[in-house]
Amino acid sequence: MFADRAKVFIKSGKGGDGHVSFRRELYVPAGGPDGGDGGRGGDIIFEVDSGLNTLTDFRHVRKYVARDGEPGRKKRCHGANGESLVVKVPEGTVIKDFESGKVIADMSGSNRREVILRGGKGGLGNMNFATATMQAPKYAQPGQPGHEMWVQLELKVIADVGLVGFPNVGKSTLLSRVSNAQPKIANYHFTTLTPHLGVVDLDGSAGFVMADIPGLIEGASQGIGLGHDFLRHIERTKVLIHVVDAAGTEGRDPVADIRTIHAELESYNPALLKRPMVIAANKMDTVYPGDENPVEKLCKEFEPMGIRVFPISAVTGKGVRELLYSVYELLSTVDPEPIIFPKEFEIIYAGDRNLPYTVEQGEDGVFVVEGPRIEKMLGYTNLESEKGFQFFQKFLKENGILDDLEAAGIQEGDTVRMYGLAFDYYK
Repeated sequence: MFADRAKVFIKSGKGGDGHVSFRRELYVPAGGPDGGDGGRGGDIIFEVDSGLNTLTDFRHVRKYVARDGEPGRKKRCHGANGESLVVKVPEGTVIKDFESGKVIADMSGSNRREVILRGGKGGLGNMNFATATMQAPKYAQPGQPGHEMWVQLELKVIADVGLVGFPNVGKSTLLSRVSNAQPKIANYHFTTLTPHLGVVDLDGSAGFVMADIPGLIEGASQGIGLGHDFLRHIERTKVLIHVVDAAGTEGRDPVADIRTIHAELESYNPALLKRPMVIAANKMDTVYPGDENPVEKLCKEFEPMGIRVFPISAVTGKGVRELLYSVYELLSTVDPEPIIFPKEFEIIYAGDRNLPYTVEQGEDGVFVVEGPRIEKMLGYTNLESEKGFQFFQKFLKENGILDDLEAAGIQEGDTVRMYGLAFDYYK
């Protein structure tokens, strides 16, 4: 089975802890602190591999964890940085946050390599905390934790033109005739279970990439059958070719089929119906003289909507050339850049600035400040030391928290509470 979706767990490396040690050498009785900084944790990096075309590898390996940074050492030695983990994916892979379904990154176009999760920063060794009044600090900063999450990988094929239609209408036959693709072809439903890509070369033009999207069925937009698995591959295409069995060899009505496909596309993503499209009335070689002309019915129904109808035979090749050149003209009217899904999900790290926080005054007059980064900052900052307290004050100033307190009406001598700790406010 073609693998175009996978759920995987990713985790960046933890930063190494800062080291606590003191210089001890002969004839140097009080050498001072010399604990080194911890190394940075490894990143989780996604990279496009042109040799891949499915997500099959992620069915066997579902956990990707980068290396932790090494702790600092004595003699001011810096811990080694953790090795980053590079995850190879095929071009066209969209990385989403599993819980929200929002896009983190689209590995398409010029985006060939992206850091998805940054490793935690290494902690500072005790050599960084020495002051005139605290010459022998016995503490160091722990490394920041790595970040972990479940992500959904979805492969959406990159093609200029998409062939859509019910099963067994001749999409695979058409693709094999006009390109170098070699899809398996047989006379039974759902013979195509995987998207196939082919390059269409035209005389006097640059050509384009065409995708044979597996046959849709009614209810596909609600996930019936393999509907969602098929429909996601249409999202990047710029022009759609609706292939129908004009001869009705299986008793199907081509007009009803087009209406049904339109309804499924609209239900899945209404923007799909706004894209240029044409109808390929296939299997005209099986329409006998004297029979009712199905092309006339299709033209009467859909050409007033701006959708041209081309009678073709994918088997004999009749009418195919006219169809392809018309599609090429439609492609010239749309943006040549590949369709990229914009970033929707921002990963928040403990060390990032501008994280959300609240400043509120309670009924007792105490100002309460809360926020995820403030809580973590208090967790690893030693406020008992002069340097640690100065570091925390600088953090409050640089992140605009002091300005917000003043805007809220705080006066000198008022109390500020942060996660169980109380401070008196003075400028």
